Amino acid sequence: MVNFTIAYEHIFSKYELYATGTTGTRIMQETGLQVHRMMSGPLGGDQQIGSMIATGKMDLIIFFRDPLTAQPHEPDVSALLRLCDVYGIPLATNIATAELLIKSVEKGYFSWRNTAEKYKSKGPDPS
Repeated sequence: MVNFTIAYEHIFSKYELYATGTTGTRIMQETGLQVHRMMSGPLGGDQQIGSMIATGKMDLIIFFRDPLTAQPHEPDVSALLRLCDVYGIPLATNIATAELLIKSVEKGYFSWRNTAEKYKSKGPDPS
């Protein structure tokens, strides 16, 4: 994740960033980026980010993971991925998808989020 952030620092620098504790610290140490740090993932950081997804405070999630290694906080990771599906948040769990998402951000393809929010705020169509 640190190497990915270094490679795309010019894009990340334009946005507000959030990360679990250790990842956020490492990103800040290796780049000039400011990161809002949550708790460490296994200590509740994944759940804190999940809460931000549920309250509409996240536009996309990049969460690299090794699918061949079991994580002690796997239920929290699964819940985070499920919340992205429930709330329609673009999610990258590998570098190929992350590059597609970050390039989309760079080109301004996330303006659909503003349109979706406008229609959500109007409520259901009464007809």
